[in-house]
Amino acid sequence: MFFHEIKGKNLTLININRPGEEELKILEDEHQFYSLDVKDCFLPPQRTKIVERADYLFMVLIFPIYDHQTKEIYSSEVDFFIQKDLLVIIHNNELSPLIELFKIIENNKDSQEEYLSGNPAILLYEILNALLFYCFPMLNHISIDIDDIEKRIFVGDEKKMVKEILSIKQNIVNFRKVMQAHKTVIRKLILKAPQFFSIIKLNIYFGDLVEHTKEIWDSLENYKESINALHKTNEALISFRLNDIMKILTMISVTLLPITLIASIFGMNATMPFLEHPHSFLYVLLLMCFISLGMVWFFKTKKWM
Repeated sequence: MFFHEIKGKNLTLININRPGEEELKILEDEHQFYSLDVKDCFLPPQRTKIVERADYLFMVLIFPIYDHQTKEIYSSEVDFFIQKDLLVIIHNNELSPLIELFKIIENNKDSQEEYLSGNPAILLYEILNALLFYCFPMLNHISIDIDDIEKRIFVGDEKKMVKEILSIKQNIVNFRKVMQAHKTVIRKLILKAPQFFSIIKLNIYFGDLVEHTKEIWDSLENYKESINALHKTNEALISFRLNDIMKILTMISVTLLPITLIASIFGMNATMPFLEHPHSFLYVLLLMCFISLGMVWFFKTKKWM
């Protein structure tokens, strides 16, 4: 748990990571934030939202994190309490852009002068911009994985690709869940912010944030369609290979069927004149070979093999 307060000329920044009851009680008692909003910061990642209160904005944003060990994407929540002279940010210390930005502000007087001399608009933009740009390398990683799968499914690795395709599909689904409402929330922030602080000079920059969310969403839509198409292609290749194997096994069975029938007939305990011949065994073997070759020739003329 970590609670750090930085006071600037006109703005106070409170950075809380992995909050406990004590830290959240401070927000509820000293800053008069609604207990419902404060309790939301305790819960596991929820839906992205922005809520307007009498004297502050409460915003919840969720961002993706890529686990390099499991190769999975999971979500991390960031909560904002926004007033004209106060910005409280609550997170789990998992998002590297947020951690790096706070370190710069804490250790650099020039950065404090830049970000904490006005209203929260400049700092809020920098945080959102850094977090959204943090998503693009993950998009590039997904794109590279899709290209790799596209190459490998046509060289006989269909079965190996099943798990990797499903893993990428799951990551895209998780990514989409995280980013689904960002565009709407940032647009609402642009509309609601002027009631608490001015963003006139930064309107164009906040508009760029909306464009970033659209770009991320469009990329996810394209990746979703691509991986679904590759999944269908991979399933078709696996099905074709299985059908090919079944066809070969069926032809072998059909070829052996008359040979088995002949062997059964001559294996009966019945008197057969032909069996008294000294070369009967050789004749039976030749008959079996002739029938087998005839079956193979028949399959070839029908182009079944």
